[in-house]
Amino acid sequence: MDPVTIFFAVLAGIMCYQLYATLGRKGGHEPEETPAPFQSETQDTDVPIMEDTVEVEPENQPEWVKDIRSAYPDFEEKEFLSGAKSAYEMIVEAFAANALSDVKPFIAPSVYAAFHEAAQSREAEGHSSELQFVGTESANVDEAKVDSGFIKITVSFISNQIRVLRDSAGEVIDGDPNRIDRVRDRWTFSRPVSSTDPNWQLVATGGPAAIAS
Repeated sequence: MDPVTIFFAVLAGIMCYQLYATLGRKGGHEPEETPAPFQSETQDTDVPIMEDTVEVEPENQPEWVKDIRSAYPDFEEKEFLSGAKSAYEMIVEAFAANALSDVKPFIAPSVYAAFHEAAQSREAEGHSSELQFVGTESANVDEAKVDSGFIKITVSFISNQIRVLRDSAGEVIDGDPNRIDRVRDRWTFSRPVSSTDPNWQLVATGGPAAIAS
């Protein structure tokens, strides 16, 4: 079985553990864009819903796919984006629920440290968060390249989330339990070209907290 397929099957199993809370909120709790050394593999909407990737012949594939395949022959765009969406939702929920240890293997050390610090700061302020992930509208590759022995792919996500931040008394200080927010994030995943590990890691994050309706 293709190692990428194995990885995403394991990732889907981990997703069965449901977590609730929020990432990327506007109150200053979202970690800033975090460059990191590349580690290992991995409502109101006018935004089009991402459809399943259509299988195409190699000669009709985007140049970036050809470039990645020249270094990593087993790479499949459809499987990568499906796994990236699952990882995105899983990490967002884990950050919000202070359960980052559950997703640590999928996050580069420096990014993990930034997430952990932000989660601890939120907890120290006596705040609690609630999150319902409605779904990911789109996941599109912004950039892909092979550099210094690493494959690096940047993906822009647009998702629908119900997000609430409460103070120590339980009063809502941000978000609305009756509103779906459209959230944009831009994440970069990476793996070494020579690695036999099918995993990709999140090595950088960035993007505005929400899209104006």
